[in-house]
Amino acid sequence: MNHFYFVRHGETVWNVENKICGATDIELTEKGHDQAIEAGRKILEMGVTADLIITSPLIRAKETARHISEVTRIPMKIEPRLIEQNFGRYESTPRDGAEFHEAKKDLASRFGTGESMLQVAHRIYGLLDDIKESDKEYILVAHNGLARIIESYFREMTNEEFSSFGIKNCEIKRYDF
Repeated sequence: MNHFYFVRHGETVWNVENKICGATDIELTEKGHDQAIEAGRKILEMGVTADLIITSPLIRAKETARHISEVTRIPMKIEPRLIEQNFGRYESTPRDGAEFHEAKKDLASRFGTGESMLQVAHRIYGLLDDIKESDKEYILVAHNGLARIIESYFREMTNEEFSSFGIKNCEIKRYDF
């Protein structure tokens, strides 16, 4: 297919507390559930006719995808490659911390016990290549860290642009190959 849609999961408790969720499995807030239902309605209003929603296995994304699926009647499936980056020592630390912002520019760092940006790009770029070759239209439901990687697949970014990039909870973005 020549395009796909990306949706970031709804609000979590750690989003409210300004903490990095990463690979930690954090639930949606009530607002997050409402945002996901609204995202499903917006997808219908946009006239999206996707064949499949593929989602991260983490509960915040799975629940967002479930709500979107229930509203749109588009089936959903877990895609392990869409799991959020493991940010190692930065998990549960402040999202807007200066040290974390700088650390995201070091693409080979695993943050001690986590996963490097290069490792994440490898799995996400592979997924995007698979989608590009498919004849199906997809909605991907995942995480802000992956939004950064996906954005870098489509446009050149400086390290500063890369480390600063993010989208809002339940924001819907269309990407064209």
